[in-house]
Amino acid sequence: MRDVAMDTNGNGKRVLPQIVLERLISTEETSKSADLDFVYDDADKHANEIAELYSYSEESELHVNLTAFEEQMELYKLRPWWQNLTEAQQKSVIYKLLDQLDVSNKQLRMKAARCILYLAQGCWAEVQSDAEQREWTRTNVMLLYEAGVFPAFVELLNIEITNTRRAGFAMRKISVSLDDSTDLRIILSVLYIITEVMREEAKDLENSIYKNNVESFKEDLIHPYDDELLVVKLLGMVTYFCTGLAPHFPMKKVLLLLWKIILVSLGGINTLRELKKQYREEAGLDTQQEDTLEVARTMRASSPPVSAADLIETLNQKKTHRSYRRFLMKQSSLDEPGLGMEYEGGEIGNNTPNNEAEGEANVFMNQSGWKLVTYYRNENNQSPTRPDTPPLTKGKGLPWTPKVRQKDVDTFLEVSRLKFVGYNLVGDRQSLAGLPQPILEGVNTLKRHMYTSLAEVQIQKEEQMLRNPVSTPRFPIRQTPTEIVYHAILPFVPQYMIALLKILLAAAPTSKAKTDSTNIMADVLPGQMPMTVFQSMKLGIDVNRHKEIIVKAVSAILLLLLKHFKLNHIYQFEFMSQHLVFANCIPLVLKFLNQNIVAYIEAKNVISILDFPLCVIGEQPDVSLDNLEIGDNLPYSWRNVFSCINLLRILNKLTKWKHSRIMMLVVFKSAPILKRTLKVRHAMMQLYVLKLIKMQTRYLGRQWRKTNMKTISAIYAKVRHRLNDDWAYGNDLEARPWDYQVDECVLRSCVDRFNNLRYTNVAKDKDMEPVDNSVTSVLGVNVELSDEFKQHYELWLQQEVFQRSINWDELLDPEAYLDQILTFL
Repeated sequence: MRDVAMDTNGNGKRVLPQIVLERLISTEETSKSADLDFVYDDADKHANEIAELYSYSEESELHVNLTAFEEQMELYKLRPWWQNLTEAQQKSVIYKLLDQLDVSNKQLRMKAARCILYLAQGCWAEVQSDAEQREWTRTNVMLLYEAGVFPAFVELLNIEITNTRRAGFAMRKISVSLDDSTDLRIILSVLYIITEVMREEAKDLENSIYKNNVESFKEDLIHPYDDELLVVKLLGMVTYFCTGLAPHFPMKKVLLLLWKIILVSLGGINTLRELKKQYREEAGLDTQQEDTLEVARTMRASSPPVSAADLIETLNQKKTHRSYRRFLMKQSSLDEPGLGMEYEGGEIGNNTPNNEAEGEANVFMNQSGWKLVTYYRNENNQSPTRPDTPPLTKGKGLPWTPKVRQKDVDTFLEVSRLKFVGYNLVGDRQSLAGLPQPILEGVNTLKRHMYTSLAEVQIQKEEQMLRNPVSTPRFPIRQTPTEIVYHAILPFVPQYMIALLKILLAAAPTSKAKTDSTNIMADVLPGQMPMTVFQSMKLGIDVNRHKEIIVKAVSAILLLLLKHFKLNHIYQFEFMSQHLVFANCIPLVLKFLNQNIVAYIEAKNVISILDFPLCVIGEQPDVSLDNLEIGDNLPYSWRNVFSCINLLRILNKLTKWKHSRIMMLVVFKSAPILKRTLKVRHAMMQLYVLKLIKMQTRYLGRQWRKTNMKTISAIYAKVRHRLNDDWAYGNDLEARPWDYQVDECVLRSCVDRFNNLRYTNVAKDKDMEPVDNSVTSVLGVNVELSDEFKQHYELWLQQEVFQRSINWDELLDPEAYLDQILTFL
């Protein structure tokens, strides 16, 4: 007891011993540093997005671009100093390079492409800082776009793809390397830099001097290049790569370009928020709703569930903590200090007169996560103060407004009427006669929190058109960028989803190398393998970085398409979702998360000095194994946290309100995998994890809930409450995946009907088609006669015309005419 006894300072206050205070401070600092300050956004910083385009193995090619530019400028009788040229001279050089792109000699063509790439890279040999390089990149990109460089390079991309298919690349080479994709990487790099600069410029479009260029660029992206959208062309490259017929395609650059094209043409977080508000307002729905991302940014991260190791350590120290807690409780009974216990912001057993007062406190956190807080009155014997703990906010409740669906209100009315009245009124949502007062109050509460989604309105309109196809006008097709993209990719959505998931599987850190797996290393492995330890280490970091960037791009592509399709029309979203589920997206994401996720988000697969443009600006130091600095100053990897959140959001979108898919989470034992993911101290990431756990708790049983009460409490605190939802108490242990397959089949038929009516030329029901009463148009229809009819034409005339007598007078009599029709029928 002497070791933990409280000392008394000169002012008469009781303080904890120095050793306890040191443990207190170290514990508090550790707890605070564990929270990630990651801010979720559409993409990383512009400089990082440009740097991730290049592999460390491509550093030598940057100087090849410079050499090509200098030689080309000598041919034009100009000094190779871009900054000293006038704007007219710069435009003249660009037009000459564009003319050279049209020559038949491939070497001359690609030399001009290298010069344009050097200009798009900001003429890095002439600048002194990365900020100056970014400014010149912005200026040059706008000049290149105004000159028509972007469509010219799309045409170069078409040529390369066509040549690949004609040459049968896979038949000529067994192993591929960085050298096999040189031309494609040059073309894709120029397209990517232009797209990324335009995306960055669009962030503050109203104040931009290049506003017209950005708007024109967005418009170009949703129009075909050579009868094909660029998005379709890039997705086709991904599919063709996964078939093994084009193993040299640089997939990282293709996927990054595809992601940024979708992001610029369709829009990101802000665009989705504005479109949702607009569409809900047009549908007559409430637009004042919480935004998930905005609310999640204000949340605090929860401490992770206790692991087995923590439990063992807690049991071993149980007696020590119990005795220490008992000692502190005795001290709290004195007049000077007051003692209370806190757990994640909530206090238990505090005997201070005002829990919300600010005051001094000594805090000690034990292994179970409880805070023992010792409060002190000041010298004037006033209310205690707590400067080191955040004050409690009055009236602060749950972060979300509870919701309820119309279906839940109808179910509640049906059950209540059968119980208290003895009959049910199908379709009646207003009559409340015979129901007791508590039920009436419950109905009013449910209606007050009822939320109608845009998807429900769209489904109701489709069902109404199906029931009344003649009287109901067809829902007009709005030619939005999302609609254009969906119509273009519709015939190949199954192949595209399978190809993207194949690449995601190959890039996942939990995947094992197999001989038949997709090789995504073609654009990172050099032609000659490293010989020294330093080269091997650099290549190893480059390979891991390469995989992380691919995962980041694929997850962002899938999430963006799902978000935009769901907003445009729910059945477009369901069509893509079903094909993702059929391609085993759910177990693939769980396989990805089934790793040491904390180590993954803290991975330091980056060498800052080798990132572009730092690797070429100014005098370069000699980098060796001794002075190699791996990682940056962030405690986490931005792209890895971004990828994990994206995959969790995709998993949520695929499984929400889909019982058969929720059962897949149970069958694949996702609960322990998701619980380990909660160790990441980031509120938004934890929110999506807790949503996935919440939807499957009824299938996990009572015993699981008893042993995971901390997780249940976190769900209550962070996830939106659905009134009438008994997720925390209901049990459905006998449910099987195939019990809900009927729902999937019904959904599939609705989606197919939607696609057939809107986008295909499938023959429709002739009885529902309008009758053509015009004699001119009916007689003017070209009728295709079969060969058999032409061969026996004379026989048909003899039997159907010459030998058949027609009484034309009877046809003029309505009664006789009706008899003829009835006889025919």
